[in-house]
Amino acid sequence: MTEAVRGSFDQAHDAVTRRCGNVLGKRRLEELVVAAAVDVDGFYRTMIPVPCSREMPLVVQADGKGVVMRPEALREATRRAAARTAGGHRGRLVPGEKPNRKRMATVACVFDTRPAPRRPHDVIHPSGGRSGERPARPGPRSENKWCTASLVRPPEQVIADAFDQAEARDPKHLRPWVVLVDGARHQLDLIAAETGRRGVTVHVLLDFVHVAEYVWAAAHAFHKPGTAEAEAWAADHLTAILAGHAARAAQDMTAQAEWEHLSAARRQAVDACERYLTGHLDQLHYDTALNNGWPIATGAVEGACRHLIADRLDITGARWALPGAEAVLRLRAVVSNGDLDPYWRYHAAREHERLYPTPDQQGFTLTA
Repeated sequence: MTEAVRGSFDQAHDAVTRRCGNVLGKRRLEELVVAAAVDVDGFYRTMIPVPCSREMPLVVQADGKGVVMRPEALREATRRAAARTAGGHRGRLVPGEKPNRKRMATVACVFDTRPAPRRPHDVIHPSGGRSGERPARPGPRSENKWCTASLVRPPEQVIADAFDQAEARDPKHLRPWVVLVDGARHQLDLIAAETGRRGVTVHVLLDFVHVAEYVWAAAHAFHKPGTAEAEAWAADHLTAILAGHAARAAQDMTAQAEWEHLSAARRQAVDACERYLTGHLDQLHYDTALNNGWPIATGAVEGACRHLIADRLDITGARWALPGAEAVLRLRAVVSNGDLDPYWRYHAAREHERLYPTPDQQGFTLTA
């Protein structure tokens, strides 16, 4: 199982054959991996998280990443879109066209962190460069990180699982809860519904890296990419946003675009940035986050997407059936959480109960 989760099924089959001989076929190996993942939910319902002091923020992050699937494993809307484009063959997609071959996986992670207060200039270099007299303060680091991911369950269920983990760590809601997302409206709606259902107060922040991408695009509408003027423009506006003046930054760039009479093509990036900032002002309180030492970027869940999905499910030529992809994804999350050994003991005990049901088996412990 470890080999199948780490690398391709072919590599896992070769590893088993080298050590044990030709005792297992590839299809049976895939079936065993699917069977090995059946107790993940039950295992985590029995886990007790490591306690933390109320001064340590509790961080929840969520994101999504597509997995290339076999046609029968696609969601219905994607399958219909793929069927509409299956009539002809072209050597290259047109700009903006999607190949309609991926199913979106939802990934969420929960972790504790120690407060690390910072200033805006600790995040963004001043336009003139650092003097060296005030070195940049390090940002907060994740501790006790827990990840979950699924291709089968809907995003609202994955986010609910993440909030279950957060509530297990802080059942009385005594710690500050920080939720970081990439700005997708459906994610914000799901988080709002979940927090309302649980009656917990959270501080929702947009990933600052996504904000910076919009600001840099606007900077290149005014100045040539790679120039000192573009870097200074972006640094000034990003520093203002970090200081809590996102609305003013949006107004300033719009006023500058009107004063310089930008063409429609160049004005498009400025308008997109202005709409993004003004449409998410409630999630841009970076001044509060920096002052309290909270994280402002979704690096943890981005890394989880890369490790859980890209490093295994996105290998060249892979086309996944739904049961196998879901099992590998869930087991990779268990390995990433550092829970493989206790999970395997739990799974072996549950498997023994399923295979040999007896009225008094609850009084015994499986030892071999």
